[in-house]
Amino acid sequence: MEADFWHRRWHKNEIGFHEKDGSHLLKTYIEKLALPPGARVFVPLCGKTRDIAWLLSKGFNVVGIELNKLAVDQLFEELKVQPEYSKVEEFEHRRAVFSNGLSLDVFVGDFFTFNRAIMGKIDAVFDRAALVAFPEEMRKQYVAHLLSISDKCKQLLVCFEYAKDLLQGPPHSVDSTEINKHYGQQMSILQLHKGKIEGGFRGQSEVFDSAYLLEAR
Repeated sequence: MEADFWHRRWHKNEIGFHEKDGSHLLKTYIEKLALPPGARVFVPLCGKTRDIAWLLSKGFNVVGIELNKLAVDQLFEELKVQPEYSKVEEFEHRRAVFSNGLSLDVFVGDFFTFNRAIMGKIDAVFDRAALVAFPEEMRKQYVAHLLSISDKCKQLLVCFEYAKDLLQGPPHSVDSTEINKHYGQQMSILQLHKGKIEGGFRGQSEVFDSAYLLEAR
């Protein structure tokens, strides 16, 4: 999967993975992360997800990484916020500080060259659209890098599951067996939810979403 693929998707507005109302699983299971007020949540491959606005509304700081600049511009436009712009190594940095003291930091660039020094300290990861965005051959690499830069902090992970050949991802189908394969040696895994997606997905009814709580062993 090359960067051009995602740039084309955003340019054509082919973003069926984007949930206009945010993730219902985040809203349902955020308390499982047991985060204190003001905690900093990392959202990898964040796009313009409405989950960021929701996390901010609940009193959390947010940091994201996104490859596509258009997505980030649209994120801040929809938040009705004019960010500060800067350059950090090869990343474009958008930062907004709100009247209540909370901050949003979004970096534009390649996730695989992103590092802990640039990101800063985080308290949790919310992954709804990152692991499932990568084809099978890249998911192991993604998990290894995420665990490294996040220092294996706790994570709320949302995935999709469907029969092979039912749909052409992304989002790809990632089941509990694969999650255990990638995360099981370093993280304890608790499945919180698996349910059929109400109303179906891309015209298919047999598509499920699932949520997992991951914590360092």
